[in-house]
Amino acid sequence: MNIKVCGWAIALSFSTLVTGCSVPPTSTSQIQQQPIVIDGSSTVFPLTDEVVKEYQFERSDAPEITVAFSGTGGGFRKFCAGETDINNASRPIVNKEIEACKANQVKYIELPVAYDALTIVIHPSNTWAQSLTLEELKKIWEPAAQGKITRWNQIRPEWPDKPLNLYGAGRDSGTFDYFTEIVVGKVGASRNDYIASEDDYELMRRVRNDPNGLGYFGYAYYEESQTLLKAVAIDEGRGPVLPSSETVLEGQYKSLARPLFIYVNAKLLEEKPGLQDFVQFYLVNAENLAKVVGYVPLSDEAYTLALDHFQSRKVGTAFAGHSEKLTLQELLKREKRLE
Repeated sequence: MNIKVCGWAIALSFSTLVTGCSVPPTSTSQIQQQPIVIDGSSTVFPLTDEVVKEYQFERSDAPEITVAFSGTGGGFRKFCAGETDINNASRPIVNKEIEACKANQVKYIELPVAYDALTIVIHPSNTWAQSLTLEELKKIWEPAAQGKITRWNQIRPEWPDKPLNLYGAGRDSGTFDYFTEIVVGKVGASRNDYIASEDDYELMRRVRNDPNGLGYFGYAYYEESQTLLKAVAIDEGRGPVLPSSETVLEGQYKSLARPLFIYVNAKLLEEKPGLQDFVQFYLVNAENLAKVVGYVPLSDEAYTLALDHFQSRKVGTAFAGHSEKLTLQELLKREKRLE
């Protein structure tokens, strides 16, 4: 079943698509009331959850939709086994997941939906750690630091001789994979003596209750609780830069900025008209709802390209099975190469 959403508008800007060619609700007779099951990244969860709420508000005949989070990796295990319709992912699909999907004949459509600024956070009472370099982050989190780098003054001698308590993503989290690859240099290379969780809300609670704590998670969670947390500026050689929509869009906050995705089971789109309608709604509304939850929207051109990929059922990934530092412009170029 092909989706007909004013195809002529695809060539126009995405804003024109939204304002000049609205998407009418699909009638009850067209939607098979089969439930939609979504799992995966806790980072992408706030955006997908917001889309679901808006969709169910606007569609009185919407099917039941469940959104859970077990981490990007945990979600892909379910998705590639055919147990879920959509996987939220805070990193691109990796080689072992590509092979698992292939083995189970699960073809997927990769759809970037927003940009995140992975945020390093501390307790508001911390007055010394205003910024960190990528080298210092590596010194804190690399495997060799386990049991050795345990106090703040070991990072910089002028910092206080206080315990360094760490909180970060669990190993099923796409955030963990991205952070270790970009900061430490290898996926999964991390010290283990820290409080780990795939639940960003849990990490957020931990850091805001620990004056000696340092953690990392998605920007939307920081923005939600920024009166109770403090973000650490990252210095990549051109001076400290705090995460924000502006610094991500301008390419200033680069290394810890990353695209967020949903992966959709292509076969189930033909079996579930309600799933087709929901994903289409997601792409048309992601730009505005990303702002609502605190993420950086993609460009109009990127959303138009994602919608085109979805409508034409372009399966596969634009990545080579690993994470990369990508600006919004570089992401767009990569997605354009998807065959």
